[in-house]
Amino acid sequence: MKKFWDNPSGVEALVREATPLEPVPASLSIGTVSITPATVLAPMAGVTDTVFRRFIRNLGGCGLIMTEFTSADGVLRKKDQKAKRYLHFYEDEHPISAQLFGSDPQVMADAARLVEGLGFDLVDLNLGCPAKKVVKCNGGSGLLRDLPAIGKIFESVRAAVKIPFTVKFRAGWNDDEIVCVELARMAESCGLAAVALHARTREMGYSGQARWEWIAAVKDAVKIPVIGNGDIRNPEDACAMITQTGCDAVMIGRTAPSNPWIFRQIEQHCAGMEYAVPSEADRYQMIRTYFQMLIEEELPDAVGKMKQFASWFTHGVPGGAALRKAIYESKSAVEILGKVEEFFEARLCGVGVASTSPGQALARETV
Repeated sequence: MKKFWDNPSGVEALVREATPLEPVPASLSIGTVSITPATVLAPMAGVTDTVFRRFIRNLGGCGLIMTEFTSADGVLRKKDQKAKRYLHFYEDEHPISAQLFGSDPQVMADAARLVEGLGFDLVDLNLGCPAKKVVKCNGGSGLLRDLPAIGKIFESVRAAVKIPFTVKFRAGWNDDEIVCVELARMAESCGLAAVALHARTREMGYSGQARWEWIAAVKDAVKIPVIGNGDIRNPEDACAMITQTGCDAVMIGRTAPSNPWIFRQIEQHCAGMEYAVPSEADRYQMIRTYFQMLIEEELPDAVGKMKQFASWFTHGVPGGAALRKAIYESKSAVEILGKVEEFFEARLCGVGVASTSPGQALARETV
């Protein structure tokens, strides 16, 4: 299947241009939870902490946010403060789903009960992480080779909680072991409320192109909502996925850190509006706002987060390499924020567009 950003030629291009794209649905019900619009921020390790989630929520257009994937065993251990921090959230983050990984059905069930008690709207099982350290513990995509074990986890967690239970998974271990349709049918039979498919195999990691035809096959196989994930880089891609697969919602991962406006852009595009492309001033205020939120949250790894996000947030900014170098060489969060302000104020004043005060721009961003 062709994405909007592919480079087809000849007949394929003519066919695509002649096919009107369906909009992303305005809403989706996952069990008793209403997702409006039908867009989901994918759970990403080291990315979707409470600061980033609220940052995305404030920009608008995202119907459901998810936590970083969290060890079920870790959240049950009294001394595992890191895992518990992953599950910290604020009231303005609803609806929010907690994603857990693990291989022991009873541990998963107990962790799901804890998640429900914390007030999460949904709980999700991670069967997609390709990281070796997770796979070797039979977690994440490592379980894709053991469908009976997955079935036991489905049954245990479903019996343990009343909130909607969902699963995010990959198509299979490799091209010779594609299990996505069988897994989705098993999820439906076990009472899960929705499934989300990252249309790559574990062997692919994050390389190559997502195989949207696998999403279409899952959609054809089950009646519960199907969320499509993989290679959505702009609003047109989101609509192309809906059109080509029939999925009920789209999930966006790696595009979100480099273009946090993607959800708002999709909403604007699907409403028939010309979606806004951020200016350099917008990008400055976006970086400034996110870094300020990190400082205010007093996260122990705020400096590391800033350096991590600098390469994403400065994507496409002229002279961004110099800013990234200054950020990487800084020693404190306050120093990093100062480098950002110094860099952009010099650029924007030079081209005569820094007429909006940081306070005004911050208010505009968080409306």
